[in-house]
Amino acid sequence: MQHRRRKPITGGRLLNYALVVGLAGLYVFPLLYLLNTALKQPAEFIRDPSGLTPGFALQNFVDAWQKGGFGGLILNSVVYAFVCAGASTALSLLIAFPVARGYVRGSKVIAVLFVLSLFLPNVIITQFQLILQLGLYNSRIGYMLLLTSGLGIGPLLIISYLRSLPKELDEAAAMDGCGYFRYLWTFVVPLCKPVLTTVFILQTIAVWNDIIGATIYLSSPQLKTISQGLFAFHGQNGNNEWALLAAATLIVAAPLILVYLIFQRFFVSGALSGSLK
Repeated sequence: MQHRRRKPITGGRLLNYALVVGLAGLYVFPLLYLLNTALKQPAEFIRDPSGLTPGFALQNFVDAWQKGGFGGLILNSVVYAFVCAGASTALSLLIAFPVARGYVRGSKVIAVLFVLSLFLPNVIITQFQLILQLGLYNSRIGYMLLLTSGLGIGPLLIISYLRSLPKELDEAAAMDGCGYFRYLWTFVVPLCKPVLTTVFILQTIAVWNDIIGATIYLSSPQLKTISQGLFAFHGQNGNNEWALLAAATLIVAAPLILVYLIFQRFFVSGALSGSLK
């Protein structure tokens, strides 16, 4: 049995490892600092804000959950996130497929317009007036319609991914009498599962973290999102409860971290395929 010879560790490889570790540290350090703050007693944070916590004040998470009212807000955010992310992902696929295959006139121009739309400013005033005139202000339907219409980079990722699939599949399905929507559901969706998962996760993150739109369009306490619960930790004259605020921030971010860990394989492969193919 032959043993594979290990490649010698050169200076270039050491430099690459150092860069990877350094970049990972830049992303992990803020999260660790936030966790360190969340585990401190309020008095300990005031005494030494940047020092390591001497204990584990897990009661901060219980107090933050109760003060932020997250028990009643998390269900709203789950509904908003999954409904809007699912609808926008399906809409992105329906838009991207004919553009990627060239089944509509001016497909290249439409793809360029998708890119340009990413650089346009957010027309909050126009959207607010539209929602107000339609009678959808302070309603779940109006808020979810706005979030669903913000497709972002989703169509571009799907277009790039679809261009890597052979067009002969479309022709074979058409010859066998497969309908358009049946073909999309039966063949395209399974083949595009990585990039669709990526788009779904990106849309979920955008909806879950949305605080400006929720503050503008939702005024009833029964409709508010989990991100708006963070306002409960803002005191007068900048006197914030930083330990509880850090714990509350981790509570808000925990579901997104869990979703990413579960679908990490699809997210990475879909993002790379959609951006490079």
